[in-house]
Amino acid sequence: MPQTMHDILHPGNSETDGRFGNAPAGWTMHDAVMIAEKEDLRLNEDHWRVIRVVQSVYAEDQKMPIRMLHDALEAHFQKRGGLRYLFSILPGGPIVQGCRLAGLVPPQGATDVSFGTVC
Repeated sequence: MPQTMHDILHPGNSETDGRFGNAPAGWTMHDAVMIAEKEDLRLNEDHWRVIRVVQSVYAEDQKMPIRMLHDALEAHFQKRGGLRYLFSILPGGPIVQGCRLAGLVPPQGATDVSFGTVC
């Protein structure tokens, strides 16, 4: 049975393939690809991992504190260089750009450079 209006309008849309269990209603991988194209990004597996982490943190706490996102991303990508690495693959900032790709609104105050954006 359809759960959301998106489910009604797009029956059988299984683009997320279960890999994005915490995705917001109506979000699809295609949405992220379209946003990435507009921002001159070519998504690779690490971009998808960022999206999963951001969606997971948001699912735990919808207030989505910046520090929680910052720490989760830093920990998840520690072996690759943490936030320094993430800035190299998400030049718009791992939190702000990661939230956009994940179909989420960046948390208030996320435009502060120290929390993950260069905007």
